[in-house]
Amino acid sequence: MTDATLPETALTPGLYIVATPIGNLGDITLRAIDILERCDGVACEDTRVTGKLLKHLGISKPLWRYDDHSEHRDRGRLVESMRDRAVALVSDAGTPMVSDPGYRLVNDCRAEGIPVTVLPGACAAVAGLALSGLPNDRFLFAGFLPSKDKARREVLAELADIDTTLVFYETAPRLTKALAAIGDVLPNRDVAIARELTKLHEELRRGLPHGLIAYYEAHPPKGEIVLLIGPPPELIASEADADALLAEALTTLKPSQAAAQVAKVTGVDRKTLYARAMELRAG
Repeated sequence: MTDATLPETALTPGLYIVATPIGNLGDITLRAIDILERCDGVACEDTRVTGKLLKHLGISKPLWRYDDHSEHRDRGRLVESMRDRAVALVSDAGTPMVSDPGYRLVNDCRAEGIPVTVLPGACAAVAGLALSGLPNDRFLFAGFLPSKDKARREVLAELADIDTTLVFYETAPRLTKALAAIGDVLPNRDVAIARELTKLHEELRRGLPHGLIAYYEAHPPKGEIVLLIGPPPELIASEADADALLAEALTTLKPSQAAAQVAKVTGVDRKTLYARAMELRAG
């Protein structure tokens, strides 16, 4: 907060990217409050959501809607206004630009020579990663999984060989479908579900996809979800281990299916495993 005994310093005109809480309003930063108090107006996804936050903070500012449906001319007018006004950009929750359309606004500001300043703060993807306990020395954030099953599986297959933790946003109604796809495309991966982060009913549940599906079918989830998939398990180099897995798989599967299943688990070439499966079956 500013000191009432000192004259308030006007903000330099430009764009100020301001992170807002993802749940607990206490997570707003002092710097964010200062910028929201001193800016000339706020560009936001939903004026109702941002209006509630500003009311909680005791701040009254003009609100301008800026979201994924904003047209180019609307963005152009907003950029032009920043030549002599300080505008704060916020999303409904968390850090703007993360799975968010604001990057177009930043690009236009830079193209027009408008100063851009970022205020770091809450981010659901990072909070979920920290809470999950999954390896976090490096990770890949991939936004929302597609809503269609075929596209969802294609995205997971594209990321299957990346040796790092995968982080997605997901909606509650689609969670079990996403878990089913993970179980099929990325078997034996450790999965974590971070839900309602920083809120009263915050939850972190971790396990294999089939177990998580059973839980969430019995306890339908609500709220915002961060879905995390652990890195691939260490590859099995031993031929004896691969043979043992093949022998077990062949008790219920055809050689081609057994080879495909063991290839996913071990990383061994599928054609090599198929040839070995045929030998085991013949012998």
